[in-house]
Amino acid sequence: MVSENIRMALRSMASSKMRTFLSLLGIVIGVASVVAIMNLGRSAAVSMSASFDAGGLNTITIRPRGNARETMVFTEDFSYTLQNEIEGIAEVLPLVSSSAIVRYRGEIAEGVGVQGVTSDYFASNSLEVEDGRFFTAMDNLSRRQVAVIGSELASDLFPAGNAVGSYISVMRNQARSFEVVGVLAEHDTSQGSSFDDVLFMPYNTYTERFRRTDQVGTYNIKTEDGYDAVAIADNIENYLDTLIGSDYYRLFSPATMKAMSDEITGTFTTFLAAIAAISLAVGGIGIMNIMLVSVSERTGEIGIRKALGAAPSVIRMQFLSESVVVSASGGLLGLVLGCVISVIGAHISGWVPSLSLGAITVAVAFPIFIGIFFGWYPAAKAARLQPMEALQRD
Repeated sequence: MVSENIRMALRSMASSKMRTFLSLLGIVIGVASVVAIMNLGRSAAVSMSASFDAGGLNTITIRPRGNARETMVFTEDFSYTLQNEIEGIAEVLPLVSSSAIVRYRGEIAEGVGVQGVTSDYFASNSLEVEDGRFFTAMDNLSRRQVAVIGSELASDLFPAGNAVGSYISVMRNQARSFEVVGVLAEHDTSQGSSFDDVLFMPYNTYTERFRRTDQVGTYNIKTEDGYDAVAIADNIENYLDTLIGSDYYRLFSPATMKAMSDEITGTFTTFLAAIAAISLAVGGIGIMNIMLVSVSERTGEIGIRKALGAAPSVIRMQFLSESVVVSASGGLLGLVLGCVISVIGAHISGWVPSLSLGAITVAVAFPIFIGIFFGWYPAAKAARLQPMEALQRD
């Protein structure tokens, strides 16, 4: 019975191409709009999430703000204080940084990022050496003038290679000689910040040779597995606000930013999809009007079928099936069109194309619902026609 109604609906659509086109148009536009918006929202969320993931969702960064007396608490010892006060912190790595001129014989690199770090920093950031070694905790403790340099900086200073074992001059206020003990493997910049043009030296060496203060420039915090990084960031903020006040530090948490981004993106996408969904309702009204016209044009057919014994429920189901088939066909076409638009839009925006499961639900379920809801009245009207009345109208 159902298959017969579908076949009759398809024949009716084929015999009235213009009417079918007008019926489909509103649904296609409505579904395509909703699908495109939801897919683009999903693509934006996935791309931003990947960016935050690359920064490390289990990382938190703290930087002192200004030079007020309150910021004097930010010393190397404060690393241990944070670990003792805040539950869920795996490690706190102090870091100081600046820029300098680096020279090797006739080769000069200006504006090189110089970072003073502890020996744990490299493993924490999943860095590897291409040649040589990382400096050790003993190098840091003894304040040795050793350096690990990025692959790009090594190429600039040592075009012929053989950087390890050479002595370079690092000029910041005054020149100091450092032995290159390691060259980093080229870093994948898609996974976060590049270290290819950076020079690393032991933390204690930096503070003694260039800074002459025990104040830390940055704390890189790693949270323990199984702990909520957003909650830990909130706990750190509450602790620091109580200790020194919110004006004297800056805290950055990729996990917190990701949570905020997901919420904003989700709300914005839902809002736009709701606006686009209005066109689905307009498309449903269009189907109802076209179906009413179809009922008027086919009163003779209805009268003959009723005269031959067709029950009102059979007539109702016939026109309701036609309405659903038209609406569902528009939904499928809209799904394809919406996906094409979203893929093009994602590529233009530099996002990773992504398909929203909600978009598939909209494209499949909503057109069927609209077909039933807006097709019910024309179908019921057709079912109520009496045989003689229908034949006389025809």
